[in-house]
Amino acid sequence: MQQNKDGEPKSFKPLGHFSLLVASFLLTLPLLGAGNFEDFKRFQAQSFSKYKDERDNAFNKHLKSQWEAYNAYKGTPLYEKPKSKVLPDAQLVKPKSVGPKVSIEIKSPKDLTTYKKDEKKEKKPQIVAKETVKKDINFEFFGTAVSFDIAKGMKSARFYPQNKDGILSFFNSCASSDYDTLIREIKRESSVMNLNDWGLYLLVLEISKQVHQNQDDANMLSWFLFNKLGYAVKVGLANNHVVLMHYSEKIIYDTPNYIFDNKKYYVISNYAKGSAGRLYSYKQDYPEATKPLDLALKSLPKFDELLKSKTLHFENYSREYTLFYEYNQNLLDFMATYPQADYETFFNAPMDERTYSSIAKDMKKYVDGMSASDAINFVLHFVQKSFIYETDQEQFAREKVMFATETLYYDKSDCEDRATLFSYLIKELFGISVLGVKYKDHMATALYVPMSGDSIEVNKKKFIVADPTYINSNIGQSMPKYKSINPESFVVVKRD
Repeated sequence: MQQNKDGEPKSFKPLGHFSLLVASFLLTLPLLGAGNFEDFKRFQAQSFSKYKDERDNAFNKHLKSQWEAYNAYKGTPLYEKPKSKVLPDAQLVKPKSVGPKVSIEIKSPKDLTTYKKDEKKEKKPQIVAKETVKKDINFEFFGTAVSFDIAKGMKSARFYPQNKDGILSFFNSCASSDYDTLIREIKRESSVMNLNDWGLYLLVLEISKQVHQNQDDANMLSWFLFNKLGYAVKVGLANNHVVLMHYSEKIIYDTPNYIFDNKKYYVISNYAKGSAGRLYSYKQDYPEATKPLDLALKSLPKFDELLKSKTLHFENYSREYTLFYEYNQNLLDFMATYPQADYETFFNAPMDERTYSSIAKDMKKYVDGMSASDAINFVLHFVQKSFIYETDQEQFAREKVMFATETLYYDKSDCEDRATLFSYLIKELFGISVLGVKYKDHMATALYVPMSGDSIEVNKKKFIVADPTYINSNIGQSMPKYKSINPESFVVVKRD
């Protein structure tokens, strides 16, 4: 259905659901008394004007103003060229040992118990649930029980009619409600669970879905809550449905977006799904709601633990090695929801202390006493040989960069997934500076170490290439295809 400049359906007629309700109300006038209908209208007008927040009066006027049409911009792809489905192997050659002998130090996480490897049966995972008081909505958020009270105006708010008047009506109903309690509860729970912006985004969306089964109504409630939480979020109308858009300073790849005053607003619900199409929306942001959605994961959320374990196997120089580790399934489930953020987000995200500590202890058994070069090559061969190579398109039918913990978990992975895991382990185990090295269709790494071999220069420093996808290769060996190609960009892996 086509829309006019105000985002209203051209074929919309006033004899809709609301008009029928008014007609029904008029029929009751003889029973209610002559003055009651005027009282009803006056009550409705007063309820929408009793805002607690002065900003809502100004924003109400913005929503009533002329809306404009905006065209969608296609999401930016992660790679200019498709990644290779099949990669060559290097010839396994044991290099000359160089550097001092290694002794890895591991700080044991506090209050963490470990599985006994000699147990035949794995311990049943335990979820330690916190006590919660039952409220209007109660649900589990990545294994953690949460509860929230919802104001009546939020529960009763509806996107009707399906045009900008319906958006204004929904906003008025929420803005005149006792929404403060919910905002405080969201902030409190977000702090307790140590949620980053992406965690908060998911929490608000889940709250909205719990309150409203209708997707348009849920989008509207999310929009209202995000604005009250200070985030720059807009809604638009496309084909009579509500489109939720988040401002981000950094690129969210493969996600359609719209530009308002030279700022990109992303339709995250359409990540890897194509364009949301042309829509109608307003120019002005909600007053003081200026925060961009930041996908950086600087510290991990604190979810209740659903503990599981896994053992990885690989062969190197005719000897088989096994490495055991533990992980929190709830954290993995959270990471699996991530859209395609910039590479710095994935390369610089932490690993759960329990996961790192358990795998580092097994790594220590093998590499302690080795020369520095042999120890680094051991970790490189571990990442090369413990997983099956498969592109994201084959495995997930979309591009998906994994966090280091995810790469450990999945049996299959491709180049950038192994690069994130390898760079994390090298940084933590040896304290070495690492770069992600990105080509048009490939990702490798480079280490700041005094070794010989293929290298790249960044900021007048020589980094030695290490390719976690080039099976059997050692430090200093580039995949033949990329020996003479300049990298497209670099990812700086930060050291704590």
